[in-house]
Amino acid sequence: MTEGKRQIAARGKPAKDLKSIIRTVPDFPKEGINFYDITPILKDGRALAYVIDTMADHFSNMNIDIVVSMEARGFLFGTAIAYKLGAGFAPVRKTG
Repeated sequence: MTEGKRQIAARGKPAKDLKSIIRTVPDFPKEGINFYDITPILKDGRALAYVIDTMADHFSNMNIDIVVSMEARGFLFGTAIAYKLGAGFAPVRKTG
């Protein structure tokens, strides 16, 4: 385990705990589709730190100049990941 991963594990939540706090809203926005509500992760500082640190750690050795992410959830996580990597951020919106 790398030093970065040790620090993440020490202060964050294991992935199985994250799964347990993500709320599932069945049949939203339409029947047969489940919406996964991530706001419980955003409200929990340790869970949020774990998610951001884990995603940023994955790219830490890749010399990333800019992080590009899709609107909504992507904006929430992409900016924090860009910050952790010392990179810029470019938001991308869906057509229309």
